[in-house]
Amino acid sequence: MRVAFLSTSSLDYPSPLGRWFPLAKELVRLGHTVHFLALHHDFRPEMRTPRREEGVWVHEVGQMHVRGWGDARRPLSGLPLLRVALAAAFALLRRALQIEVDAYHICKPQPMNGLAGWLAARWKGRPCYLDCDDYEAEANRLSGRWQRALLRCFEDGLPRRMAGVTVNSRFLAGRVEGLGVPRERIVYVPNGVERARFARRDSQAGRLLRQRYGLADRPVVLYLGTLSLANHPLDLLLEAFALVVQKIPEACLVLVGGGEDRPLLERQVEELGLGRQVLFVGAVPPSLVPDTLALGDLSVDPVRDDAVARARSPLKVFESMACGLPVVTGDVGDRREILGDGQAGLLVAPGDPQALAEGIVTLLQNPLRRQEMAAAGRERVEPYMWDRLVERFLQVYR
Repeated sequence: MRVAFLSTSSLDYPSPLGRWFPLAKELVRLGHTVHFLALHHDFRPEMRTPRREEGVWVHEVGQMHVRGWGDARRPLSGLPLLRVALAAAFALLRRALQIEVDAYHICKPQPMNGLAGWLAARWKGRPCYLDCDDYEAEANRLSGRWQRALLRCFEDGLPRRMAGVTVNSRFLAGRVEGLGVPRERIVYVPNGVERARFARRDSQAGRLLRQRYGLADRPVVLYLGTLSLANHPLDLLLEAFALVVQKIPEACLVLVGGGEDRPLLERQVEELGLGRQVLFVGAVPPSLVPDTLALGDLSVDPVRDDAVARARSPLKVFESMACGLPVVTGDVGDRREILGDGQAGLLVAPGDPQALAEGIVTLLQNPLRRQEMAAAGRERVEPYMWDRLVERFLQVYR
């Protein structure tokens, strides 16, 4: 089978890195041909030449709706966004028409790739599929009502026009069915972990990183993800950590990742008097993520009980389990199922800084429980490896 994925994000961004590109590589391993059509955060004309990357044909065709990566990440808005979006949609459509495939798979129901994929499929007489991995109209930082209205139009309208829809959470499965898509055309495929990427971990990485950052034997709470308050309530995490240091003054919160809200979060750190307890290390290359996770005693996934959290299948939870790192997170959406009803992590009341702080303190003060959760996490993550999830994904084409 020949399939083209259409993405609005660079390969280094979370969804392509953790979901679509690992999936594409597994499809290639099974004998399929995959073209990955993507936009880039700092696009240059010379990038237009397709390349083979681990068997996948990668086509970078235009500028994405965000410029920069890590701390340099800046979402576009207004007329610049409109110009970029129109150019990107045209570039994706043109490349989609140039390649010969049996099916198109739209990665996220967004206007640029959604329009390009749907039109290409109609023009070529090929089936078109859609992957939903977020509640886009709620999770994105949007600067105008027209943006939200347009995004909601595609998010609600595209699923009904697809031959099948893949979703990464049970909340999204129910939402898509509620839009009128028959249940038999919806395939639930949670996020997962690329086995090879996490098998290359350095056993000494955690110790070496602690030395580099001057953490020695301090208890370390680690957050890995984008520093964007529109997607991740890191203000909640900082409020909770201010309570943690009242009981464990030597504890340190390490924030790994970049994003447009880092200045706001740094200001909150100072206001809470946490300057010596919170460390911003910035974004790290994807290849270093497994080693960086070894820095922590536990990881944290702060959430509120809202549609954004219910719709998400959190990559940081799967990656933490793969590295034997216990997770503290809110009991929202699929998290209880993923963590085995609390075997691989601690579930707390969502949106409650006191509950989040108590969960963190409980695990920091109980090394034996952390070890038990680490072992359970490594076992529970096995069904969430992409070399196993790919078989479930293939059901949508059948």
